[in-house]
Amino acid sequence: MRLLTHNMLSSNVKGVTNGFPLGIEVEKVVEKQVELSADFLINIFSKIEWKALVDASRAVGYAELPDQADASMLDSDEFLRKFHHALLELHLEEGALLCPETGRRFPVNKGIPNMLLHEDEV
Repeated sequence: MRLLTHNMLSSNVKGVTNGFPLGIEVEKVVEKQVELSADFLINIFSKIEWKALVDASRAVGYAELPDQADASMLDSDEFLRKFHHALLELHLEEGALLCPETGRRFPVNKGIPNMLLHEDEV
């Protein structure tokens, strides 16, 4: 699961009012090379919750992103490379996502998060 995906997911457990961002419990992270597309990064930047991405990247062992970012930084090739690496090349292969409010674990197996709820959670 890419950190891009993580940045778009939230917990929908019944009664949860703050299901974002999900915590990350890491068992295995892999890096998968992806061709950098500056246009994609520039267009997706405004849709990314930056603090959640920084926290997630640090949880998987990547601490190269700045604590804060703004659109002016998209002019920097170095920033784009770091943003691209964190967003698209780091994959949570095995582990879990954690609801920030309830602590509910959503397992991630073979890079696929299982966000299905139990009957009593709907």
